[in-house]
Amino acid sequence: MLDKSPEPRIRNAWDDAVAAPMSEPEKLLYRSNLLGSDKRVTNYGGGNTSAKVAETDPLTGETVEVLWVKGSGGDIGSMKLDGFSTLYMDKLRALKGKYRGVAHEDEMVGYLPHCTFDLNPRAASIDTPLHAYVPRRHVDHVHSDAIIAIAASKNSEALTREIFGGTIGWLPWKKPGYELGLWLEKLATENPELRGAVLESHGLFTWADDARHCYETTLEIINTAAEWLADRTADVPAFGGLRVQPLPAAERRAVAARLMPVIRGLISKERYKVGHFDDQGAVLDFVGSNALGDLAPLGTSCPDHFLRTKIRPLVLDFDPANPDIEATLASLPAAVAAYREDYAAYYQRCREADSPAIRDPNAVVYLVPGVGMLTFALDKATARISGEFYVNAINVMRGASAVSEYQGLPEKEAFDIEYWLLEEAKLQRMPKPKSLAGRVAVITGAAGGIGAATAERYLAEGACVMLADIDAGAVEEVRAGFAKRHGADMVRAVVANVTDEAAVAAAYDALAVEFGGVDIVVSNAGIASSAPIEETTLDLWNRNISILATGYFLVSREAFKLLKRQSIGGSVVYVASKNGLAASPNASAYCTAKAAEIHLARCLALEGAPEGIRVNVVNPDAVLRGSRIWSGEWLDQRSSTYATDKEGLEEMYRQRSLLKRSVLPEDIAEANYFFASDASAKSTGNIVNVDAGNVQSFTR
Repeated sequence: MLDKSPEPRIRNAWDDAVAAPMSEPEKLLYRSNLLGSDKRVTNYGGGNTSAKVAETDPLTGETVEVLWVKGSGGDIGSMKLDGFSTLYMDKLRALKGKYRGVAHEDEMVGYLPHCTFDLNPRAASIDTPLHAYVPRRHVDHVHSDAIIAIAASKNSEALTREIFGGTIGWLPWKKPGYELGLWLEKLATENPELRGAVLESHGLFTWADDARHCYETTLEIINTAAEWLADRTADVPAFGGLRVQPLPAAERRAVAARLMPVIRGLISKERYKVGHFDDQGAVLDFVGSNALGDLAPLGTSCPDHFLRTKIRPLVLDFDPANPDIEATLASLPAAVAAYREDYAAYYQRCREADSPAIRDPNAVVYLVPGVGMLTFALDKATARISGEFYVNAINVMRGASAVSEYQGLPEKEAFDIEYWLLEEAKLQRMPKPKSLAGRVAVITGAAGGIGAATAERYLAEGACVMLADIDAGAVEEVRAGFAKRHGADMVRAVVANVTDEAAVAAAYDALAVEFGGVDIVVSNAGIASSAPIEETTLDLWNRNISILATGYFLVSREAFKLLKRQSIGGSVVYVASKNGLAASPNASAYCTAKAAEIHLARCLALEGAPEGIRVNVVNPDAVLRGSRIWSGEWLDQRSSTYATDKEGLEEMYRQRSLLKRSVLPEDIAEANYFFASDASAKSTGNIVNVDAGNVQSFTR
């Protein structure tokens, strides 16, 4: 067992000095953020919190009771005040007169907007009645692993009574909604001594009449459950002990790097997917355990877990004791196809006349014995969060199977959650995906002006980007800036010398593990030199050829290997130069290497076409701003060649162009975006000059 030590108690982080000047809604937000900051309390986006607050009615001026409750789709750990719905309590109570019974409970969601206080646009969630009808001012609902381990046990009611005595109630499984809200109200009203309730296969509700007391009650109940579980599982091997030992960390990543692009290709035929790899101790305990074959097919129990991870994971055929990665790769098409068929059969067994059409039938979670867990989704953040949810599910299965018998959500109940018409309506309201959503790009020379501008353009269109550069400090600085603007999930950085064969291969392995594969390759690493032919040393010549020709070859060769393993096409973009087409004085090494790039691209366009791999060229000219090659000796040399000073060089380039305009990194990025996007889906072997017009570089 890899992960033996129980987690410490969740610390009480409430600070009276911080909370004292706050309004009741602000205390609710403070409490919510504290709870959501610890994944042992609840998972990302999971759970909700509420407070019943005295407010002034904006029309009558009278004091009214208003329910502040986390709105639909929010996350209590990161939300702000505008993430809460606000509803009149008298109108929520009046809704009981509209309720026609459990067969019609979904229609009650349509009445919630009529209860809105102060024209708040934040949509109320399906859990609103569970907060509104509990006769306490403050209510927390969270999905602690320790609590769900009890809630997902076969004898969860008895365990709840054993752990908490008569202070915490219990309710059997019921799909979230209006009826469950009435059940919880009845339980709390008829048992005023209760401080909360465990909901079977769902989670924990706690309540109190002030914000701090509610927060502390939630922590106390979770800590009590966690300590009870720790005491009873201290000497119990997790999941019946390990059946297979995990591979060393480097080998685990190597296996993931081989598997992920192939899986990604198999499941990205309709929409691009992004991958995530997790080999933490809890995952390795589970995927290598004796109980894997019994527990994995049961699926998850908590609805929040299930919605993120699908009906069940796909366990791959891999033996770390006798690793045969080629055999596992060969088995993947059949395994993925079998999962899809099984999912379609599940849909047919459970569907109703008004069920939404079948959704993506591919697995989200892939378990690899001795290696870890792979998760795939339409974007990196969702792939990562789906993995986090399955780790929650692993922790739940671990606790429940150690003290009782774990039970997953019954298949029909799981289907009714997954294909709930209210969930479908939420999906239909989601914004249209950006043009590069789900795609993965790698950009060499990414710390420079053109590379960084291209990354910015791709990130803005929803792509995940791996920044590759030889300058470790510069590329990390660029990555950090993008992470702040676009989110840390979207961007990674790797230090890579494009002339080093092993370094280039390692960069693609890192790309495969971080994002699952690649779709867009921008070869942009550059160097510039200027010297008359008689002063061009062999070292200078070789340096140009090594970086600008051999480097582009190595980056493209590894790209083709990865793109062909995925078998979903791709786009390779060469950032060459006007000098690859037009001769320039005192730059023979540079011009020759750039010409080699252009012809290599033409050759690769021929080779890639049968696989749907497009290869195109963008030729910039005189991009001075933000470019690192226009500093130092190169700038001095070109200034000398054209008999001008540094300040006059940009103006000279502008005036020599046909359009009399400067060329900026953003202009090159726009051309790079065109060749990466579906707008150029029928273009390969082409050259676009972004040089403000130069007759010498006309391609015809």
